[in-house]
Amino acid sequence: MEDDKLLKKAKKGEGVAFGELYDKYAPKVYRYVFLKLNGKKSDAEDLTHEVFLSAWKNMENFDDRGVPFMSYLYKVARNAVIDHWRTVRPTYDIETIAEERFSVDPDIAGKIDFDSDMIAVKECLSKLEPVYQDVLIMKFIEDFSNREVARALEKSEGAVRVIQHRALKQLRKEIEKHGSRFKKTTEEI
Repeated sequence: MEDDKLLKKAKKGEGVAFGELYDKYAPKVYRYVFLKLNGKKSDAEDLTHEVFLSAWKNMENFDDRGVPFMSYLYKVARNAVIDHWRTVRPTYDIETIAEERFSVDPDIAGKIDFDSDMIAVKECLSKLEPVYQDVLIMKFIEDFSNREVARALEKSEGAVRVIQHRALKQLRKEIEKHGSRFKKTTEEI
């Protein structure tokens, strides 16, 4: 069923229709929140639940005005992440750090795999300003158009293009700080 039909039914309080919207969009919201919370799975699950609970509670007030429901959910998720970081200080558990990080391997450059590169890129991404993170995640992970990103962030499309340019420039600098193992990745950005 199309989103607009599901939204109309959900606005009338039909839980089944909202459940279909949840099934469709929960993985995307979760992925966004997960990345914004630096990979903390349980916190991302809780926050994703809160996003949809908030959307359900405010469903009757939702007025699309041409804004896709996914953009609305990203706005709610973005605000939830901001609230989360205001109230929670990051903690690090030494037991969750991979043992390989403590060992020295003389042939490390030849052994880096895709997963470790992604972890490092995620670390670099986490060092960017929140709005830079938002734009890069929405554009390159969720494949949003500039228009959709602009609506979700309540900015103009031109502002999104500028933010994207600055974010990529800053991400390139962060990756370069990680050393030569990202040389190919940096050149692609």
